Amino acid sequence: MDTTDSLPRDALSILELAARSMFGLFASASEGMMLVDRQANVVWINDQYRRYLPALGFAREEDFVGHPVSQVVQNTQMHQVLESGKPILIDLLTNRAGTFVVSRIPIRDSCGQVIGALGIVLFDHAETTLQPLVEKFTLLQRDLDDVRRELASQRSLQGGKRQSKYTFASFIGMSPPALEVKRQARRAAQSSSPVLLLGETGTGKELLAHAIHAASARAAGPFISVNIAAVPDTLLEAEFFGVAPGAFTGADRKGREGKFRLAHGGTLFLDEIGDMPLSLQSKLLRALQEGEIEPLGSNKLTPFDARVIAATSRDMGRLVRDGLFREDLFYRLHVLPIRVPPLRERRGDIAALLEALGEDVALRSGLPPPELSPPALALMEAQTWRGNIRELRNVLEQAAMRSDTSRIDLEQLRSVLQESGITPMVPGPTVEAVRPDLSDSPVSLSPVPHKAHALASQVAVLERNAIALALEANRGNKVAAARDLGISRATLYNRIKKSKI
Repeated sequence: MDTTDSLPRDALSILELAARSMFGLFASASEGMMLVDRQANVVWINDQYRRYLPALGFAREEDFVGHPVSQVVQNTQMHQVLESGKPILIDLLTNRAGTFVVSRIPIRDSCGQVIGALGIVLFDHAETTLQPLVEKFTLLQRDLDDVRRELASQRSLQGGKRQSKYTFASFIGMSPPALEVKRQARRAAQSSSPVLLLGETGTGKELLAHAIHAASARAAGPFISVNIAAVPDTLLEAEFFGVAPGAFTGADRKGREGKFRLAHGGTLFLDEIGDMPLSLQSKLLRALQEGEIEPLGSNKLTPFDARVIAATSRDMGRLVRDGLFREDLFYRLHVLPIRVPPLRERRGDIAALLEALGEDVALRSGLPPPELSPPALALMEAQTWRGNIRELRNVLEQAAMRSDTSRIDLEQLRSVLQESGITPMVPGPTVEAVRPDLSDSPVSLSPVPHKAHALASQVAVLERNAIALALEANRGNKVAAARDLGISRATLYNRIKKSKI
């Protein structure tokens, strides 16, 4: 229960006045303020912040406000605050406009749900006013990058066992589809049942498999993966179950352990399970049911203890109907199915993905991180990306390697897309242009005023607008609207009643 419920009315009034005074003080004394909503879109900036827009590459405020914060502010950490719910009170931010000392504070509603975040520029031109601190920060950052490179080279092997390389933080995205798949995967990590990851190639299924393992009770154990499509059919059985000593001419005298035994105590990831030969499916089913394997050339059963995560880009239902995949094995694997959405269903994550991919490209190449001009970014967000994140990375890396500077403009990107066999899609209308008409709605959809008002009133307006838009987009379906907003149905009902929508 909120501790303010037990306070007398006079104390509550003082708290409300204090909140207004503090917000007003920050608004006037700071070098700039920004407000983002739960989806990490910029919804308001104050007068001081507007002076940074030209340096950030924006001539008009409407090109900045209303857009994803990762798209308009380089190196932002607002997503981290929204996802963790924890403030970042003091931090150094460096982008095209300079180096700043900033604070980032989560904003919660009366139920404790994070509904936005406030960014405050405490000092600007920190490279001159805080020169010793900036130099120390730069040296530490360089050391950290060196350590990351070293860890990246050793991460695959630790204590003689292959470990998980990714966590849920590695699955970048704050769009509703991305948040939903992470929610399902986190729940799956708490179980020991088989998981089946379904989705197109390049959507991040292997990354999620690593993350599920890293968040599970088996995280200290090995993570062993095998790509079934990459192993010849004649070698798959030996790959899975191992080979007994002297099983056949030329076999290792010591024998060879299969993937099931190597994964003992950890997780076995079966990638492209839909490509498994029918002749081997019965043996895999038996191994999963009995928890035992029989190596080639042996008549002895060997127990194993491994959690199985399978993934496929194929239509498993069709394979079962066509008799190409055993129905009993399908149901054995289909205990915790998770559909990983394609990139075209989570376009709002593309800017954040490009930022992360750009940092990785820079780390590997030794060049500055690539920066896309706003038109180039819009072009990237408009593509269908048949290869999903893998294709997105390829195009970004090509563009970065061909550019004479770190900045990638529209024409450079269009040329790379065409040479890659991609017909560039024309960017669609802006968010404002596709906003549904809610003129008959009792909720006012006027934008947040530029003049600073009480934070509580601004958040209330944002909340009412978000609920109204979600209800309109889902034709009044409250269950679907609650899912899009990332809140429970009960919470949505309470907000509707409170806001009198």
